[in-house]
Amino acid sequence: MSEQQRRQNIVLVHGGFVDGSGWQGVHERLTAAGFRVSVVQNPTLSLEGDVVATHQVLDALDGPAVLVGHSYGGAVITEAGNHPRVAALVYIAAFAPDKSESVATLIADPAPGAPVPPILPPRDGFLFLDREKFADSFAADVPAGTAAFMADSQVPWGLDALNGAVSQPAWRTKPASYLVAADDRMIPPPAQRAMAERAGARTSEVTGSHAVYVSRPDEVADFIRQAAEG
Repeated sequence: MSEQQRRQNIVLVHGGFVDGSGWQGVHERLTAAGFRVSVVQNPTLSLEGDVVATHQVLDALDGPAVLVGHSYGGAVITEAGNHPRVAALVYIAAFAPDKSESVATLIADPAPGAPVPPILPPRDGFLFLDREKFADSFAADVPAGTAAFMADSQVPWGLDALNGAVSQPAWRTKPASYLVAADDRMIPPPAQRAMAERAGARTSEVTGSHAVYVSRPDEVADFIRQAAEG
């Protein structure tokens, strides 16, 4: 790896219901490989607010970055990725909306037989997953104790984040990569493949749940590294 590549910045963006701590395993592997890794802590109140939080991290960097998003974080990076410091986008089992699309529009018409995420009715403008069904739907291959903690420590996901529409998809002008989680029960793998194809993304697949960034940190970190060196 060249000196320039060792200085490459990587910015990790989490999705809904969770915070940035789930990236710890990926962070450890990428920093060990010589990358400077930053983790955005999205408030997940609105797409606009999460883009601002991501831009704050990008503004503080000293050079170009690979911007990585998981799940709803894919919508965030699709908008925030227009930042001039973003050199490439990486989607990890993530939404990749087009112009005027939101997560809400992308999940509005599920395919027949597709798993339905156990999202509870909104409470005071926020969404949660059913705690009893969290592990099976979100983190089926994560150790039971970790999955239980994730269910109990859910971050409220705001309806303004769910409904936030992308104004200009960064994948139209910047290179994208997409890692499909083949056992995902939150975003159906066929939908992931379709979004990846539409974005013209370099695509790979890994056996894993929606929480593949937690359960398969080696594979996820390697995929991100390939994009950073690409």
